[in-house]
Amino acid sequence: MVQSKKSWPQKKRDAIKVGHFVSWKSEFSRTITHLTMEKTEVMKPKSLDDLIKLLHKLFESDKINVDEVKQIMEAYDSNLQEWKQFAMFDPTRYTRNLVDEGNGKFNLILLCWGEGQGSSIHDHTDSHCFMKMLQGQLKETLFEWPNNKTQDVGDMVQKSQRILTENQCAYINDSLGLHRVENDSHTEGSVSLHLYSPPFDTCQTFDERTGHKNTAKMTFWSKFGKRTQSETTVSQENN
Repeated sequence: MVQSKKSWPQKKRDAIKVGHFVSWKSEFSRTITHLTMEKTEVMKPKSLDDLIKLLHKLFESDKINVDEVKQIMEAYDSNLQEWKQFAMFDPTRYTRNLVDEGNGKFNLILLCWGEGQGSSIHDHTDSHCFMKMLQGQLKETLFEWPNNKTQDVGDMVQKSQRILTENQCAYINDSLGLHRVENDSHTEGSVSLHLYSPPFDTCQTFDERTGHKNTAKMTFWSKFGKRTQSETTVSQENN
């Protein structure tokens, strides 16, 4: 005679329910863990070349997932042997060294900052800017946009300031404000990897005391590891 489930003791029925739940929960946990591991393996660049390939794939879409790009760039562990061919310093100013053109959707640029070198306060021409530290430290100061409605603008308003260290990745766009980037070390150079999307060749620089702006042309110190011919411009900004 087959005993019906209803005639089973309550404890036995409860044990079966718990058993099914534990089994389902364990299977669910294994599935999530597997997916997480797969995602980590895919999103973790194994080298600079791997990072570039992942970025190309991400930018195949017309929509940019800022968090995803930042996560991938931050996940790359800086390795001097992989980027030293692009690292070219100048004793008088920091340099912009083109690494990859991103099929026209972004530029990947290695910036080299000698001791005490820094940028002007500048915008990003409505582009996304990601800044990944490869070596040393950089100080980033964020500013409010100046009030152009008044003729006498006055000192620009500082919003925040932070120190970026190796392997950190920062993000900025024009809706967040303007910024200035500096290597304030007197003993060590710094190197950062910047991604700009879409690429741009001019930006606006700002006088901190007055808020007045100028248009600056963006130039490259080198392209793909080879020195470019120097360009002479009236106003030149390297960030």
